[in-house]
Amino acid sequence: MPVHRSGTARTRRLTAAGVLLAAFSCLLTAPSSADSAPARGSAYMGMGVLAHDGRGGAPATTATATQTEGVDVAGYQGNVAWSTLWSSGVRWAYTKATEGTSYTNPSFTQQYNGSYNVGMIRGSYHFATPDSTSGAAQANYFVDHGGGWSKDGKTLPGALDIEWNPYGAACYGKSASAMVSWIADFLNTYKSRTGRDAVLYTATSWWTQCTGNYAGFAAKNPLWIARYASAPGTLPAGWGYYTMWQYTSSGPTVGDHDKFNGTLDRVKALANG
Repeated sequence: MPVHRSGTARTRRLTAAGVLLAAFSCLLTAPSSADSAPARGSAYMGMGVLAHDGRGGAPATTATATQTEGVDVAGYQGNVAWSTLWSSGVRWAYTKATEGTSYTNPSFTQQYNGSYNVGMIRGSYHFATPDSTSGAAQANYFVDHGGGWSKDGKTLPGALDIEWNPYGAACYGKSASAMVSWIADFLNTYKSRTGRDAVLYTATSWWTQCTGNYAGFAAKNPLWIARYASAPGTLPAGWGYYTMWQYTSSGPTVGDHDKFNGTLDRVKALANG
């Protein structure tokens, strides 16, 4: 006797249609990669370090005698307890001032002036977004919105935070040579505006990937290395030593803590130029 399969075929077609409809519905409701990226302006120093380089041990306490404790802060931390940090031995600080050419830190005044008022030597930093505007444009924006320098003995030169892109491709869509040119544009403009060579904050792995491990800035720009481990490890090409080291994002009070590679008088020397 022949077997009739029309019902089975109809069921299969209905099932397939249901699967396609469900898949299409998921595409409409699922967040896109752009939706899952943080909002522009929300980046901060060391934002990509844990995800890309991980975390190791803590620095040896025997090394702290010749190093000076510091912190770095950004807008997401709001008002900072500077007196508490001072009492714990923190003597210098950097505050995020700007990002790109459209963001300024809403907590900048409390953070920048607050650290100064308790006696710390302080500076400000700019989070670079090389995919948005030129290096010169961002350097000018930085200087015009808190990134300047004065020889008062308590103001450090501005720092360029150049690291993984939290909003997209790690190297901001630039080749190594284009990235080097962008950084040079920023640094040259900052020097022409302030008379100081900016500090360069980065991680060795990012620097190697995105600049081809370029060595040409080491002669003039102090290195602020990012590595959450017991030692700063291999430095980017050209630098024989680091000036500052961001060694953790989970320190007391504010999270991001740093070591200056020298005693307090060396911090003051950098401030004075």
